Amino acid sequence: MNDDVRNIVLGLVAAGISASLGWIARTYLWKRKLRRKQAFFGLPDNSESLLVVNRDPATAEPAVHRFDVFALLELSALIKDCGAHAQVVTQDAAHQGFGERTEFCVGGPGSNRRMVAHMAAMLPGVRVNVDPEPGPDRGAFRIGSDLYRMEPGVSEYVLLARLTAGERRDTRPVFLFCGQRAITNQAATRYLARNHERLARKYGSGSFVLLLKVINSQAYGPDVVELVADVSKPAQTALPAPDPAPRTSHRAD
Repeated sequence: MNDDVRNIVLGLVAAGISASLGWIARTYLWKRKLRRKQAFFGLPDNSESLLVVNRDPATAEPAVHRFDVFALLELSALIKDCGAHAQVVTQDAAHQGFGERTEFCVGGPGSNRRMVAHMAAMLPGVRVNVDPEPGPDRGAFRIGSDLYRMEPGVSEYVLLARLTAGERRDTRPVFLFCGQRAITNQAATRYLARNHERLARKYGSGSFVLLLKVINSQAYGPDVVELVADVSKPAQTALPAPDPAPRTSHRAD
């Protein structure tokens, strides 16, 4: 074997080794990224999750708003990427506790009974105005002492929460998407899909409650979203009981 042939063979061997090492490194990084994603969502390989859908309050018949359907599609893609499976149930048929399976609950308390139960149990510091009558406070959020009113199509709010209960390490999280309108629910799921890596680095496997604002949805749909604040502490702190009504004295003259 002359020098030229030997150099060619050595070059091919070196190229093969480099390609193999590159493939191994990429595979390792991909698997590590996947494991982090699975840990954040509580979705190991072949695990089961629950998608709780709300009803469209604008219709008399049981129906899901189209923006909530889009939200479910966003979540389904996340679940599939984790190698897990999803069961879709309606808000009035989810008769089970939480912590055994990861749950994604979509819709505000006015359209989702399951959301009402979760907020009462885990977000005692949040109040949502579900009065169907028109008014400036319709759909408003009260978080602690702060009030957040919506301007439909201009400025609307949504809560995105990751919550866990108990001390067990294998407890699965509950994700809440509680918006003032259906389009804000989709905005929250899209925000989660885009920012889950950053959220996982910041919060790990812990709980958080974020208040998001959807900007000019009538023009930009669910795409323009800004983080208003991390409201984990006030949202999870029970509001003080309202002052009792003052007694009326009926003394005789």
